[in-house]
Amino acid sequence: MDTSESTDGSRAARSDTPEPEPEPRRGWRRWAMDTRPLRRPAYRRLWSSTIVTAVGSQLTAVAVPKQIYDITHSSAWVGYAGLAGLLPMVVFALWGGAVADTVDRRKLLLVTNIGIAVTSLLFWVQAVTGTDSVVVLMVLLAVQQAFFGLNAPARNASIARLVPAEELPAANALGSTVMQTGLVAGPLLAGALIPVVGLAELYLLDAVALCVTVWAVARLPALPPLGKPSARRAGLREIAAGFRYMSLHKVLLLSFLADIVAMVFGMPRALFPQLAAETYASYGEGLALGVLFAGIPVGAVIGGLLSGTFSRARRHGWMVIGAVVGWGIAVAGFGLSRNLWVALAFLAAAGVADMISMVFRGAILLSAATDEMRGRMQGVFTVVVAGGPRLADVLHGTAGAAFGPRAAVVGGGLLVVAVMLGLAAAVPALRRYRI
Repeated sequence: MDTSESTDGSRAARSDTPEPEPEPRRGWRRWAMDTRPLRRPAYRRLWSSTIVTAVGSQLTAVAVPKQIYDITHSSAWVGYAGLAGLLPMVVFALWGGAVADTVDRRKLLLVTNIGIAVTSLLFWVQAVTGTDSVVVLMVLLAVQQAFFGLNAPARNASIARLVPAEELPAANALGSTVMQTGLVAGPLLAGALIPVVGLAELYLLDAVALCVTVWAVARLPALPPLGKPSARRAGLREIAAGFRYMSLHKVLLLSFLADIVAMVFGMPRALFPQLAAETYASYGEGLALGVLFAGIPVGAVIGGLLSGTFSRARRHGWMVIGAVVGWGIAVAGFGLSRNLWVALAFLAAAGVADMISMVFRGAILLSAATDEMRGRMQGVFTVVVAGGPRLADVLHGTAGAAFGPRAAVVGGGLLVVAVMLGLAAAVPALRRYRI
């Protein structure tokens, strides 16, 4: 592997960033979250903005389906809204990755974060004016997800310019922990606030939180393209070039396949309602459903808080393989569990494995790709992360109806293990990858 390009790129963008002296980690600090990247001011600004917006974005994520259901009294319309947001996000994530490779990523982040904030403000306006239009809500959702699709590749690709290669796993763990915490705290906060302040104010709170993000991004250093940006464009040819680049670099291709295998075959969330109503009904259907949905994010947060145990590993390929296999085993164990709290333990273990997988897949994408391709790789990454669980919902829902929910969960977990081990054995590039 050649990391000279990414290292040079990091130095170029961090001219004002002091190189901290490494400190030995003793006692409990060896296990606690690895916070080395936070010593770098530019990364600290980017990361700190996610603390607020990780929760704020979940307020809108709860408010939109709640408002649609209040208007239509139909879960089908809630599902259609999800599709309305998915398509523009996929299209603009792929295009946004190409754009992120041609422009100053800081400027792109500013424009897109402002766009997301404006759409949140428009959500608030339609709510307080009593528009009660599903069409308006779906259009606003599509626009906001388009801005998100443009934003995510630039944001993720910027990390490799703000921290050195050896700190990429720690940086990914910090970011992922905040996002997973938002997935737990955001919906709980939304549920608590709706009876107090009303649904419309959730949109306004999200818009205010996004102002913090805009302020933090404005203070980042310039992140222009390295090399010869004048010769670059952001069209279909450049998007296709990104896919060709990925196909020629097996470690990048396998990092995507690892996530697809884990999520499509092993994400059982579509079966949680049925399992709560049947297998765990004795615990109370509402309690069981909440526990099942919280299990994986809680485990991911625990994994992030203990990231010091793995963030310094140099064999990134083996870490991904082990994490995906661990995810499959934990999911299969969950499928075999009849006790709710044992099931929660297996889901939490799956969440830890998912955090480790996210950390090292992200590090591979940032370190193995050149700077001129990082945006496009992150665009594909955004699509895979968003699309995989949705495909899993279809697959597990169908399998659950045909074979029963527990058999579908166990079979999916074992399939993850078999396919991942098969890929690792057949293609050595991932096994051999290290920094």
